[in-house]
Amino acid sequence: MKGRQDEFRELADAFDSMLTQIEAHVSEQQRFAANASHELRTPLAIMQTLIDVAQHDRNRDHAADLARLKETNTRAIEVTEALLLLSRADKDIPTREAVDLSLFAEQAAETLLPLAEAHHVRIDIDGDITMATGSPPLLLQLIANLIHNAIVHNHPGGGSVQVTTQETPAGGVLTVENTGTELTPERVAMLTEPFLRGTDRARTEGYTGTGLGLSIVERIIQAHHGTLGLTPREGGGLHVRVEFPREPTATNAGTVGPVPSTE
Repeated sequence: MKGRQDEFRELADAFDSMLTQIEAHVSEQQRFAANASHELRTPLAIMQTLIDVAQHDRNRDHAADLARLKETNTRAIEVTEALLLLSRADKDIPTREAVDLSLFAEQAAETLLPLAEAHHVRIDIDGDITMATGSPPLLLQLIANLIHNAIVHNHPGGGSVQVTTQETPAGGVLTVENTGTELTPERVAMLTEPFLRGTDRARTEGYTGTGLGLSIVERIIQAHHGTLGLTPREGGGLHVRVEFPREPTATNAGTVGPVPSTE
């Protein structure tokens, strides 16, 4: 806003800045709602079609239809749960506990071992006790999503995932590095966009995730006042670095059961 530099000018500039932020937030929410509606509309439409077929052709063998109906229903549930988790991750964490990220990494890797074996991917865990303070379920979800993403977007004929935890003077650091397709910095910058999938942001063969995995990771990290770094790995794949600030007053370390990935 043009005019003299005084308290009214400062107030007007602050008001303009606030309006700009509100408009950007509303636009982001509208885009997210549109994407979410589109993502849910497809499985719901498929289920409706399968139900209509069953009602109009009662003599047909519906075994294949039922299997597809179950698969599609599972897909809709996964998307809904991912949306709920993403909404929860947007909020700050009112109750925090101290947790060991190295234990959570081992727990998440063990849970995802069958998926890794199916994709012929080796998971290596390396690191010392690394403490972070926050919500145990969300922190476990974060690590599970990162490992899940590293598995399904790896080399189709087999590859590796390296998970490392480390204590630093500034806080706890978690890194997840995987082999895979060559990535450009431009593509890496898009990886946390909701509903976008894969190294080329499309479905990987045999994989139909929700496309919310890294978006959820980013929101969880933000809620824990941490930082997320995504960089292309030399030779192909992705290097992920998560840093959590040190909170020395936290106590009462806790663990929780496995949380399914929503990528």
